[in-house]
Amino acid sequence: MTTARIKLPPKLIPVFSGLARYRGARGGRGSAKTRSFALMTAVRAYMFAEAGVSGVILCGREYMNSLEDSSMEEVKQAIRSEPWLDAYFDIGDKYIRTKNKRVAYAFAGLRHNLDSIKSKARILIAWIDEAENVSETAYIKLLPTVRENGSEVWITWNPEKDGSPTDQRFVKNPPPGSKIVELNYTDNPWFPDVLEQERLSDRDRLDDQTYAWIWDGAYRENSDAQILAGKYRVAEFSFEDAFDGPYFGLDWGFSQDPTAGVRCGIYDQRLYIEHEAGKVGLENDDIASFMIARLPGIELHVVRADSARPETISHVKSKGKNGQRANLPRIEGVEKWKGSVEDGIAHLRSYKEIIIHPRCKKTLHEARTYSYKVDRMTGDVLTDIVDANNHYIDATRYALGPLIKRSGALGLMLPKRLQGKK
Repeated sequence: MTTARIKLPPKLIPVFSGLARYRGARGGRGSAKTRSFALMTAVRAYMFAEAGVSGVILCGREYMNSLEDSSMEEVKQAIRSEPWLDAYFDIGDKYIRTKNKRVAYAFAGLRHNLDSIKSKARILIAWIDEAENVSETAYIKLLPTVRENGSEVWITWNPEKDGSPTDQRFVKNPPPGSKIVELNYTDNPWFPDVLEQERLSDRDRLDDQTYAWIWDGAYRENSDAQILAGKYRVAEFSFEDAFDGPYFGLDWGFSQDPTAGVRCGIYDQRLYIEHEAGKVGLENDDIASFMIARLPGIELHVVRADSARPETISHVKSKGKNGQRANLPRIEGVEKWKGSVEDGIAHLRSYKEIIIHPRCKKTLHEARTYSYKVDRMTGDVLTDIVDANNHYIDATRYALGPLIKRSGALGLMLPKRLQGKK
């Protein structure tokens, strides 16, 4: 018996393993999600045909005026990339089918061809590409037509609007039996150099929100609810002698949250976040050694941490019995007061800029997503802060604790030698 091997991004292997009604991937450019799903439709068509199952692989998009607007070319290229698949399929200008004619591809636009889709015999797989723009009406009509035993619905898309029908169905409220992942260029082992150069160019010339939408699978909209909107950017830098700092902060994790740490500094009324470190499920005994390995110089400086866990601070500060454990001898809890979170946010926003090094990916993610609550009915931005996407942000606030003023005197407290610099 001959075994065929195919290449998939590792993150997609569990998506295509085992039983599932829904399989999908969302994310930015260069992730190989479209090509991978196109390839897997051909693999499944081969498996169906070899098992004696007849039917249709339906490839749909919201808008499709002609085959040129469809996924047909992606499927053809995917089949031709594997000699054993290329030999198994009959490919014409306007059709793709197995040579034994058991399985054929159909291509349709969901907006205008939903009624004709209902007549497609035995839909085995419905793959919806560019699914961000698919309407709720289309889903309501499409899904019941994919009704064969063992039939599946596949979805691939680049997120754009928070709360789109696709987002609501498959991210916020994923149905039972779904296997859907976020897939970005960092998950693609074969990400080409030509796209890497384009990505770096976009990082330098585009605003971060647009860059994040194109490459990191973030929502495109720049909401007024985003706490740090317009205050941060991504740039490579080196920590210079002229910088104040380094300042170190730690936020303690819980069962689902990471213990998060940052190293940052200040220069010319700008905050520079240079290194981050974090892990979910980090044991107290391992915190010091973990941070020492990832935040340069942390063991030599004052480290400011969440004061809500004094027992953890004491543990991390101690070397343990007979000095058997790495420690952070100068760690201390930060002062807190009613409104200290809001005062910390005011402090962060009072910098000219917050520059985040590109290696600090989780800090950058939080800068994009840390937000105020939004009224569900009116859409109004509220003053309450969403308690999420804030672990590295909190660590940054703790690192800067002595510089943060209480309410009534909000503003930026900088070291004297920086005050007045332009």
